[in-house]
Amino acid sequence: MAVIVELADSVVSELNGTGFSQPFTAVRQFLPLYNLPQLKTLTVTVVPKGTTIETKARNASQHDVDIDIAIQQKLANTETDTIDPLMTLVEEIADHFRFKRLSSPSAIWIRTENEPVFAQEHLDQYRVFTSVLTLTFRLLR
Repeated sequence: MAVIVELADSVVSELNGTGFSQPFTAVRQFLPLYNLPQLKTLTVTVVPKGTTIETKARNASQHDVDIDIAIQQKLANTETDTIDPLMTLVEEIADHFRFKRLSSPSAIWIRTENEPVFAQEHLDQYRVFTSVLTLTFRLLR
């Protein structure tokens, strides 16, 4: 199995094995397309995003692997008290992976990006909260 897929599966296991403020079951997908009725329940999708490889020694290379985590939910309204708990969940997930070392494959967290913090066009047009965290893990091979 590809290293990036193994790493994405480890992220799914971490998410599903941790208690967050809102319950969900994370899944790994390559093409995370959902219709609006599917998003009525909190949906967390893990997607392998990319890999950067650099030489670190004669026989070793450094792999920086990016994994996206999408947090999505169709909302009844766009009021602040509806969106705040989802923003809190995004932050909880980001905090969970900070300084995290994954074991299969052996990789260490390097950084988390969340830009923009939510997709305004999804919220405006579809009343769907969408936030994507990009986690970068480093491993040597």
